[in-house]
Amino acid sequence: MSILVVGTVAFDAIETPFGKTDQVVGGSALHFSRSASYFHKPVYLVSVVGDDFPKGVIDDLGRRGVDTTGLQVKAGQKSFFWSGKYRTDLNSRDTLDTQLNVLEHFEPYLPPALRKPDYLMLGNLVPALQKQVLDQLAHKPRLVVMDTMNLWLDIARADVLTNLKLVDLVVLNDEEARQLSGEYSLVKAAQAIRRMGPDRVVIKKGEHGALLFHKDDIFFAPALPLEEVFDPTGAGDCFAGGFVGYLASSRDVSFENMKSALIYGSAMASFCVEQFGSERLLSLTGKDIRGRVKQFLELIQIDIELG
Repeated sequence: MSILVVGTVAFDAIETPFGKTDQVVGGSALHFSRSASYFHKPVYLVSVVGDDFPKGVIDDLGRRGVDTTGLQVKAGQKSFFWSGKYRTDLNSRDTLDTQLNVLEHFEPYLPPALRKPDYLMLGNLVPALQKQVLDQLAHKPRLVVMDTMNLWLDIARADVLTNLKLVDLVVLNDEEARQLSGEYSLVKAAQAIRRMGPDRVVIKKGEHGALLFHKDDIFFAPALPLEEVFDPTGAGDCFAGGFVGYLASSRDVSFENMKSALIYGSAMASFCVEQFGSERLLSLTGKDIRGRVKQFLELIQIDIELG
């Protein structure tokens, strides 16, 4: 089984009510890869950086089982940079600065060896670039997962709708699901989105958990109540990495197994928020992950006798 992720690798400057960093490595593909690599190796990463990106970070990805053959390094250019400030509730943020740099002219290229993935994650990118990746595939993967965001729904909705017809599962937050579907009820929103193409829909609700929809089936995974939430940046990508990584490791894409994947994805997201970016994932152990998943299971387990 092989996992391919296409997305961003970047520098972030983040300010939250609990701290501030002028530069930390980030990007959807990097966060996803760090998370997924705990469950399955290799993870093939396709993205672009400038020659200012730390070689040590790329080397560390390699040690974790992330193949960076598809990572373009542009000499004399700067990596994508994003700066943002989170408000007190950590659910809303203001973008302070965005510098596309190498991302402005990025053309994702899949080397021939990467064109037959079993699992494909289309990270948060311009929808037209996501389509370029789909067009380079040599066969249909077992599962194609797509992420998107409000910006693309505002300025490239037609391209988003085109891609939705070509993927199996889409991951959105509740605000994006409502914007895409025009429905306030998340159940109706998921039904409307499934009619657009994807067979399954995951709707993330931040500190309120995540929902998985397939046909008439719905599964809810709660978020773990944490004593401290430091920085939510990258949590959604770490969620996706845990979700897809678990599916690849178990080789089972049934709805029943996706329930377990949702728990594992939520566990990885809960680790991510404990430090800036996905830095917390650098020190995790398998024991840590099993312990966190156990906490989730204890949270949702209940025995009720029906009279």
